[in-house]
Amino acid sequence: MPDTRYLLAVAAVCCAITWGLRALPFTALTPLRSNKAVQYLSTRMPAGVMVILSIYTLRTLPLTEARAVAPLAGLAVTVVLHLWRGNALLSVFAGTAVCVALSSTLFVP
Repeated sequence: MPDTRYLLAVAAVCCAITWGLRALPFTALTPLRSNKAVQYLSTRMPAGVMVILSIYTLRTLPLTEARAVAPLAGLAVTVVLHLWRGNALLSVFAGTAVCVALSSTLFVP
C-alpha cells in the first residue's frame, strides 16, 4: 500500500492538471471574443450544427418504408419550432420527443 503522503501528492497533481486543462480554453479564447469572425460563427453555428446532425442521422433512412415517418416527423417539428420560436433547446427536445413517441407507439417491431 502506498504511503499517504504519496497518495495526497498524486491527488494534488491530478487536481492541478484537471483544473489547468479546464481553465485553458477560457484563457485561450479570451482574446478571440472581440474577433468579428468568431462573433459571426457564434450566431450561425447552432443552426449549422443542427443541420449537419440531421443530415448525418437521416442519411441512411429508407424513405420507402413506413418507419421513416417518425424521424421525418421529428425533423419537421424541430424545424418548425426552431423557425417559429428560435430556441434551439426547445426545438431539439420537442423534435426528439415526437420522434421517440412515434417510434415507441406506432412502429413497434
